Amino acid sequence: MRRLVLSFTLATIGAWAAVPAPASAAPRPAPAPVTDAVTAKLLGQADAATRTAGPQRTRVTVTRADGRWAFGTAVLLADRSEDAHPTGSVFLARSDTKGWTVAFDGEASFGDLAAASPLVSENEKAVFRTPVAPLAAGGDFRTGMALPFAVGQTWTLTSGPHGWGGAAAPWSSVDLAGGDQVVRAARAGTAYTMCTGWIRVIHDRGYSTDYYHLWSSISVNGAAVAQGAYLGYTGTDVTCGGSATGRHVHFGLRQNSAYVPIAGHGIGKWDFVSGAAAYQGGARHGSAYVGGGGGVYNYGALGFNQGVVDANGGGTLTRRSGPGTGYGAVGSIADGATVTVSCSANGTSHTGRYGTTALWDRLSDGSWVSDAYLSTGVNGPINGWC
Repeated sequence: MRRLVLSFTLATIGAWAAVPAPASAAPRPAPAPVTDAVTAKLLGQADAATRTAGPQRTRVTVTRADGRWAFGTAVLLADRSEDAHPTGSVFLARSDTKGWTVAFDGEASFGDLAAASPLVSENEKAVFRTPVAPLAAGGDFRTGMALPFAVGQTWTLTSGPHGWGGAAAPWSSVDLAGGDQVVRAARAGTAYTMCTGWIRVIHDRGYSTDYYHLWSSISVNGAAVAQGAYLGYTGTDVTCGGSATGRHVHFGLRQNSAYVPIAGHGIGKWDFVSGAAAYQGGARHGSAYVGGGGGVYNYGALGFNQGVVDANGGGTLTRRSGPGTGYGAVGSIADGATVTVSCSANGTSHTGRYGTTALWDRLSDGSWVSDAYLSTGVNGPINGWC
């Protein structure tokens, strides 16, 4: 009996031992550092040489963090050589069980993340959630921007359109110097310090503007800035790479998430014009053309319902009582003048600097002019049909 009891006891113990312990949830693994995910995305968009150089060419700065959210800047450093400039983005990241989702400013996903993020201010959300549009807004080149210095000053256009990084396309940038040397925001938006001497302002309509080589630049992390707000002084700073000979601001235009050609865009009531090669070209206001080394006067921003008279050779533009040359002349407007358009209609056909059109624009005073002689940034009506 004793043996039987022992056998039963051992069997019972064995049965108890086989019963599994109650299951407990495995601890959620901590996500990898957000800097790793941002660096990987940054390098994934870089050229082969930069990817080979690896993370030592990157600088990721987290400026805001809250649990599973992170916000900051990601910069690819450049060599300190001619035709080199740093590139980078403002980033927003969110973690989940699969890791970090990272978006860069100008990407559609950036606006989506911004809408849900507790790190993003309401002012920033209004800017970030601008729908991503085709480059040049689908044929609409209006920017609503002034030149990046005080309205009423004349600065030197030290070089015509060229790339943000030098000669390579797209020719998104120009160099400006002179005046009181104070660099100002070309349009209202939210401003970010990308690195010492480099400020980015994100605007509406998917645009952003970059300002490099600054001295005494502001330190900002999403501050709202008005058009004309102080950003810094022209300088020769190359903290993040590149080179600079003589004080100037390297001013670049971006749309969505990339640099875009500055040619054709109206900034400060000038239309920039590319040359046969990088650094050539210049800018045109009405029929007046200025090349590298010439002075550009900041007339301020061109309204979205305005145009600059380009008589295609100087002189004046005839105003008429209706949309065509069959209507009586009621006066004239000087080349380079700014006019406000109320609506448009088709009339007699005319050929201006940029081609032939039958479109006529009714001005705010009730007179009409041919659209062939207006620089509006749009090849078509800018304020609806009459």
